[in-house]
Amino acid sequence: MSRRSHGLMAVWAEAQRQQQRRQEAQRRAQLQHQRDQERQARDAERAMARMHRERQVAYRRQREADARRRTEELDARVAALTGLLADGCRAPAFTAAALLRPERVEEFAPGALATPVPMPDPARYQVPTGGWHVGAVRRDRAQEEARARYEQDWYAAQAAESRRQAQLAAYRQQYDQWAAGALAGIRQHNAGIEELLSALRGGEAEAAVEYFSAALYSSTAWPEGFPRQVAAAYDPTARQLVLDWELPGYDIVPATKSVRYMPTADQEKETARPAAQRRALYRDVLAQSMLLVLRDLFAADGHGVLDSVALNGFVADVDPATGRPAQLCLATVMASRSAFDALRLEQVSAVECLTDALRGQLAARPDQRTAVRPGRLPGDVGGGTTVVTHGTDGEPDLYEMDPVAFENLVAELFRAMGMQAVTTQRSGDGGVDVDALDPDPIRGGKIVVQVKRYRDTVPPTAVRDLYGTVQAEGANKGVLVTTSRFGPGSHTFANGKPLSLIAGPELVDLLGRYGLRGRLGGGERSGTSRTADEAPDHNVLGMNWSGDVALDVCALVCRGTTVLSDDHFVFYNNPHTPDGSVRMLPGFAPDRAAVQVRFEGLPPDADRLVLVAAVDPQADPDADLSGFTDARIRLLDATGAEQGQLEVSDGRRGETALVLGSFRQRPGGDWDFVIGGKGYPGGLEALVQEYGIAVA
Repeated sequence: MSRRSHGLMAVWAEAQRQQQRRQEAQRRAQLQHQRDQERQARDAERAMARMHRERQVAYRRQREADARRRTEELDARVAALTGLLADGCRAPAFTAAALLRPERVEEFAPGALATPVPMPDPARYQVPTGGWHVGAVRRDRAQEEARARYEQDWYAAQAAESRRQAQLAAYRQQYDQWAAGALAGIRQHNAGIEELLSALRGGEAEAAVEYFSAALYSSTAWPEGFPRQVAAAYDPTARQLVLDWELPGYDIVPATKSVRYMPTADQEKETARPAAQRRALYRDVLAQSMLLVLRDLFAADGHGVLDSVALNGFVADVDPATGRPAQLCLATVMASRSAFDALRLEQVSAVECLTDALRGQLAARPDQRTAVRPGRLPGDVGGGTTVVTHGTDGEPDLYEMDPVAFENLVAELFRAMGMQAVTTQRSGDGGVDVDALDPDPIRGGKIVVQVKRYRDTVPPTAVRDLYGTVQAEGANKGVLVTTSRFGPGSHTFANGKPLSLIAGPELVDLLGRYGLRGRLGGGERSGTSRTADEAPDHNVLGMNWSGDVALDVCALVCRGTTVLSDDHFVFYNNPHTPDGSVRMLPGFAPDRAAVQVRFEGLPPDADRLVLVAAVDPQADPDADLSGFTDARIRLLDATGAEQGQLEVSDGRRGETALVLGSFRQRPGGDWDFVIGGKGYPGGLEALVQEYGIAVA
């Protein structure tokens, strides 16, 4: 072989080696890239697993914290009930000075009108005299123009100052008129109080009842949720006050003792309070309430007109013998001042003090409505003495009151609450009946008040009009006061807005607390009296949601968290309640389900309407509520007009039943919506069991 052929072979061999090196490098690069991708994938999997674990830990901690918070709230509620008497004894005693109002009004505050309009400065209109380029003619012309501008600005400022002074004088005149009226109202009120106190010192029965009723209503010792209703009479011969006082019901003591989160089932477990403990605590609360009423009355007697008090404590319930609504007397006592003054209430056992030291009577099983025989009743007081029952015939009928007098009464109420309030003119008031100003530096400000002396339910349009007035007037808040009630549509619209709705019964309660008087017709609570001839308007609750999950929507008519009966569980096999107040309707576009409700037709002992949704196990046995999203409830009136939309929680994976929310009755008889969200993995069966329905 020639030398030349050896050279070609060497070149070819070198080319082969280079190609093999490149292929090997590519192979190594591919392997390295593959290993890098695998490492990145493992890192991502570890990060996702760590994130998932962290989310699970955070979720579990949140649920545990929620359970602890609920338990703490229950413990705090029980602590407040246990220390009711001790806390009440630390509250300041009622005095006659609390009824008087200081003779002062808000100082005159003209705001920007107090600042005079600044006059133009002549120095700013001077023409420079230096400079070689400014001739005498041009300088004279410039000075004339500057003088003309100055005079024009001066006259404009003088005119503005004249307008300011005129506006300030008019505003001052308006303030002086308002201040004179406010002071006259304060002095008239204080003169009436002095007249009341003079009559009280003289032993007049009506004055004694009015004064001591005010003492009870203004007491700060009572926790939220305790009723305040009194019927009283005064016997001047025996110097004895005789009264009936409403006591809290058995549900004032929480039925749940604690709440614990169960991570395996992902749900909260409520531990029931032992029945014996709950009964004992309720009996103790009743005894503390009776002693606290006696303490408030004797402490308020700064004029020495009480030698003794005959007190009966009752609850508004159902007579177990007749099944009809009745006032059941659960405690009674007749206490003399000398015997009561010898007690050290902060250290007594309430039950033993009431039954042994004061020789009163207390129902042995008040939870079972076991009544005791009342002692002396207000109606038993003879000799022409006066019996006053809050909200009944002893007070002016708000329905029959003159409209102007009714507005003045509402303004008087706001003044009694520490605000400045005046009624507006009858025309051109812009939808405002009372102008009020709350002087509180944090929550205060301008308040516009509208009053509606209605007998029927106030329509939502009135609430919308009030909101428009609040915006137009630049007010901080709007208040709508009525003698009737508000429907769910009104409360739905007012939710989250600077609006307050005061229904008739709440108005009567406020009047009583601040020493004013008023009743609603025959004195019955608005919304609690129903007859067969009444046909209250109904509402339709239209429900819709996203997703393909098939759901059954149901309703439960409850008292608290217990359904009234199996017949008050409304679903596909029981489409309406016995009285027809709740009915299932077929879904109609755009709603997939609907329920018709006559809130005014619900049973008197019902205070809650619960709406629930559950997966239809026959249509889709493997489905859960993860596809239940974008849910809403449309609130419609009887004509089908939409009054508002209610928020509903989304469903969660693994849950097959969900509490959408509940309409709950307010003290005034209105119904507010409270969003739900509690889910159940055990479906509708597990949900209804929690509401007291036995599932075979």
